[in-house]
Amino acid sequence: QLQLVESGGGLVHPGGSLRPSCTASGDIVHIYTMGWYRQTPGKERDLLTSITSDGNTNYRDSAKGRFTISIDNAKNAVLLQMNNLEPEETAVYCCSASVWVQGTWGGGNYWGQGTQVTVSS
Repeated sequence: QLQLVESGGGLVHPGGSLRPSCTASGDIVHIYTMGWYRQTPGKERDLLTSITSDGNTNYRDSAKGRFTISIDNAKNAVLLQMNNLEPEETAVYCCSASVWVQGTWGGGNYWGQGTQVTVSS
C-alpha cells in the first residue's frame, strides 16, 4: 500500500555533511507528517526530527542548529540536511511517515528500510 525509500546515506569525514532523502509512494490520500529516526546497534531508535505537511518542524536537541528537515509535498518526499557530523552519529537513519492510504481509515505509521550513515576519518 505504501513504500518509503531512503537514499543519500554514505561515508563522510567528521565535520562533513550528508543530505539523505526519503520518498513515499503508493495510494496516498494525505501525508500528515514525515520524520527521521536514528538507530545504532543495541540502542533504541531515536526520533531526530519531524515535519508536518504544512511545514511545522520539531528537532531533537542534538540536531538543532546542524540538521534541517524539509518536505516536498508535490513529490511526497522529505529531505534531511545534516551538517558537521560527528563519529558518534554513525547509525542507520530511518524515514517514517504518518500517511492516509487509500482504502484505509485515517492515518497509519510507516517505516523505510533505512540508509547507513558512517562518520569516520
